Amino acid sequence: MANTENSNSFTLLLDKLKFNEDSLIPAIAQSHDSHEVLMMAWMNRDAIIETLNTGRVCYYSRSRQKLWRKGESSGQIQTLKNFRVDCDADTLLLFVDQVGVACHTGRRSCFYEEVSKDGSIKIVADILRSPDDLYGKK
Repeated sequence: MANTENSNSFTLLLDKLKFNEDSLIPAIAQSHDSHEVLMMAWMNRDAIIETLNTGRVCYYSRSRQKLWRKGESSGQIQTLKNFRVDCDADTLLLFVDQVGVACHTGRRSCFYEEVSKDGSIKIVADILRSPDDLYGKK
């Protein structure tokens, strides 16, 4: 939980951002070295504050309705390298150091389906880690 003293230092940033009606903003995670787009998730004010304070990326889980620290159950953490805001202040771009895979399917990136001009879909990335191994399922 972010404390008030630390959150005050981010007031200008948080006031600038355009959160949606659910008080969330989309955040795109991109590999800081390869520039591969890894995933998109949502952040709220507390997730942004925690991420900036700790350097470990934290999102907001809409399904669980709580903060989601990337890698807390899978070990596939993201360390923040650079935090950017787009020109409209309604989307975030996080350059991260990704440990292992970013996608819950066990792939490096969540963007593994390529759509051709005729609408057909092709899988363009292999599963690198079994989701059962990542999340301890049997």
